[in-house]
Amino acid sequence: MSDLPLRSQLAVALGRTAAKMSRMAGRGDGSVIGGRLGLRLDPELLTRLAKDRKLVLVSATNGKTTTTRLITSAMTPLGEVATNAFGANMPTGHVSALASAPTARYGVLECDEKYVPMVLRETGANIVALMNLSRDQMDRAAEIWLLAGKWRRALEASPNSHVIANCDDPLVTWGASSAKSVTWVAAGQHWREDSWCCPECGGPLDRQDTDEDSDWACRQCHFRRPRPDWALKGDQITGPDGRAFSLSQLSLPGRANRSNALIALAVVAQFGVPPEQALPLLSQVRSVAGRYTTVEHQGRTLRLLLSKNPAGWLEAFDVLQPAPGPVALSINAQGPDGRDTSWLWDVDYRILRGRPVWVAGERRIDLAARLEAADVQFTVVDDFDQAVMAVPPGHLDVIANYTAFQSIRTRYGRVV
Repeated sequence: MSDLPLRSQLAVALGRTAAKMSRMAGRGDGSVIGGRLGLRLDPELLTRLAKDRKLVLVSATNGKTTTTRLITSAMTPLGEVATNAFGANMPTGHVSALASAPTARYGVLECDEKYVPMVLRETGANIVALMNLSRDQMDRAAEIWLLAGKWRRALEASPNSHVIANCDDPLVTWGASSAKSVTWVAAGQHWREDSWCCPECGGPLDRQDTDEDSDWACRQCHFRRPRPDWALKGDQITGPDGRAFSLSQLSLPGRANRSNALIALAVVAQFGVPPEQALPLLSQVRSVAGRYTTVEHQGRTLRLLLSKNPAGWLEAFDVLQPAPGPVALSINAQGPDGRDTSWLWDVDYRILRGRPVWVAGERRIDLAARLEAADVQFTVVDDFDQAVMAVPPGHLDVIANYTAFQSIRTRYGRVV
């Protein structure tokens, strides 16, 4: 930190003060306001803080916060790691993360999909991990094909960055294919409704799924799935050297987290951390910024699941307790959620048939209309606590989008 120019040192100091005041006022962890003030005083602060560090950028529509935490955990044998652990994934959060760990030689930064080109340009990150792209907050973010195109141009302009990319997602593959150096990871693609057409020529994509492998190729041009270096089947991973490892000890539930863990293993292998060393460290991660955690309330055990878009709901359904286990759903439409709730109609809610379902949140009527169309029985409640207390003592799965999730998490016990 002492190598920073005086202006940058002042920006960091004032940012830390603002962040501390934000925490004291109960307005969050302060990473956004601290970074914003720092960048206001020194617009080049992110570039200066990133200098001489080995950085990883992690981006995706879903799973980037969890994967960032997994990578950070697996990199602990290398020493201190700077990271934005709680999801402040824009440049303001990156500044705060790097400033809070001035001596860390390594950094793992979750990055909003829209900001990948800017952050890559300013940091020159060594590794860029790209996991998935699907529809999300269309009123705020760009069309995902445009995002993939921006990734493509940014990586072409950053020849020293090595990319870890999910080759099972055609849009990610197309976005990453301009990079000079790529490790392809077959991490799966469970939501496919945004990638039936070739991003190269617009033609149809043909898919073939077997017990042993998945494949896709454009019917009209050369674009096809690359041969993977790392692969995931069930809870077994196979590395570039052909060795197989089990993810059965992973603490985080569901197939999405097995995919996240595979990406993490491929990333840390670039830094010399082998799977046999990384896997026990991945298993130590049990919840991420409240995701997947359980809280107790008057005899009820609430498990909190965050879902912000159709692909995210699909993964939340994958880890529900077996039917007829009860489920409480909560939907808001504030700024961080996206104002448009029409995406609810892209989710197949029929899997909830036969369960007790409660519906809450600011946009509960929107969700109720969608459930009624899916022939799912439900009860609308004005206050989320009504849903909790209507359930007999025992387990309750809770699925909520961002601000609804944070409200529930704060109300029933904030857990990191």
